[in-house]
Amino acid sequence: MLNLLASSSLSILAIGAVVVLILLILFSGYVKAPPDQAYIISGLKKDSRVLVGRAGIKIPYLERLDRLYLGQMTVDIKTEQSVPTNDFINVNVDAVAKVRISPTADGIKLAAKNFLNKKALDITMDLQDSLQGNMREIIGTLSLKEINTDRDSFSDQVMSKASKDMDKLGIEILSCNIQNVTDENGLIKDLGADNTSRIKKDAAIAKAQADRDIAIAQAEADKSANDARVIAQTEIAQKNNELAIRKSELQKNADTKKAEADAAYEIQKQEQQKTIQTATVNAQIAKAEREAELRKQQVAIQQQFLEAEINKKADAERYKVEQEAAAILAKRQREAEAKKYEQEKEAEAMKAKAQAEADAMKAKAVAEAEAMKAKAEAARFAAEQEATGIRAKGEAEAASIQAKALAEAEGMEKKAEAYSKYDNAAILEMLLSIMPQMAAEIAKPLASISKVNIYGGGDSGSGVTQVSGNAATVMQQVFDTMSEATGVDFREILKAQTYDAKVTRNLNFTGLPGTETDSDAPIVHTTKDPDADSTSV
Repeated sequence: MLNLLASSSLSILAIGAVVVLILLILFSGYVKAPPDQAYIISGLKKDSRVLVGRAGIKIPYLERLDRLYLGQMTVDIKTEQSVPTNDFINVNVDAVAKVRISPTADGIKLAAKNFLNKKALDITMDLQDSLQGNMREIIGTLSLKEINTDRDSFSDQVMSKASKDMDKLGIEILSCNIQNVTDENGLIKDLGADNTSRIKKDAAIAKAQADRDIAIAQAEADKSANDARVIAQTEIAQKNNELAIRKSELQKNADTKKAEADAAYEIQKQEQQKTIQTATVNAQIAKAEREAELRKQQVAIQQQFLEAEINKKADAERYKVEQEAAAILAKRQREAEAKKYEQEKEAEAMKAKAQAEADAMKAKAVAEAEAMKAKAEAARFAAEQEATGIRAKGEAEAASIQAKALAEAEGMEKKAEAYSKYDNAAILEMLLSIMPQMAAEIAKPLASISKVNIYGGGDSGSGVTQVSGNAATVMQQVFDTMSEATGVDFREILKAQTYDAKVTRNLNFTGLPGTETDSDAPIVHTTKDPDADSTSV
């Protein structure tokens, strides 16, 4: 009996020890994977077990546990050296890619072979070279303008190119964004300057068009305001005219009514007495009628009180509808009144503005009229002063001309008197004074002769004599011509002044100035013999 108890106790202890051992093994091998990591348990089986976001048992000493990061990773992709584009322009591109381990079973297995137990930073460093190479290949197939203007297409091509290589590594590319694109020669900046100038040009054109629209709107507003001002002034003039006509009509009616009132005063007084009596009778009748009506109304009130209880509910509903309609109507009326009030204020403002402008124009017209009047007065005064000066100048010139004319007349008169007193001696002296000048003028043509050839002399003497006697002949012809023109025999005057004429001859002259005898009678001049004691005739 004791042996049986002892054997059973040992069996229980052995079972308990086995259970405890199993529990310790389970407790030490229990693992739980978070959602962003994959726990890979390998060792007993050919295919590894993958735990993602769930728990599992790892047999100690027989299996091992490895970790693989499944979270999102950022890979900075930069071209460390300039890369030529399709149009042979060296550019530098800065991009950022978002990647992660592919969540599929095949993707985890491929990634586990390459990135097992590595941190996220180490994984991104491993992927950076591959992604940079893919981006360099894509840059070489695009132009600079395509890279700048269509960056989405550029990033899509990079993702499409890199995805083939990343799939082999169990990596999934979530996104690829181009951060910055630069070039060595500043061509991108020049393209931006071109776009900037074009945008500024478009903005300037838009601004000019807006200014033009504003100017057109302002002109239209000014025209409308001017039209409104003219209409308002016209209406004011019409209203003033109508007011004057209405005042005249009212004054006429008032005078007529006053006359009629004065004439009918007595008749109205009698009519008032009659009306008072009639009103008294009518008041008594009306009182009786009101009492009868009061009794009818009391009966009606009783009936209405009974009907009110029945129709109370219907009246309440009707009152509600009526109140709502009245509120809507009141709201519309208030809006209409507000709009009308605004329009009236605008009309008053326009009227006041038109009145102010009219007053200003009137004041300006008055000022211009005053200025024109003052200018006219000044012009008139200047014209008067100028006329006075001209008149004084004319009078002075007339006096000067008159004095000059008088002086010339007196000189001519004196000269005539002197000529009238000339005798034959004076005439002779005048002739003798001009003879040398006449001889010089007659001989002047001979001075221009440089050479004279004389051939023979003829009956009239030698050629030299003819040339030298030419001046005397011409002078004789001149005196003959003057005698014929004036009627004075200058040859006789010269003869009369000779010694022989003074002593022995009597000379008769006709046509001399100063003679008062008959023109046909001879004029006898007596001469005195210097050696005789008496005068010979």
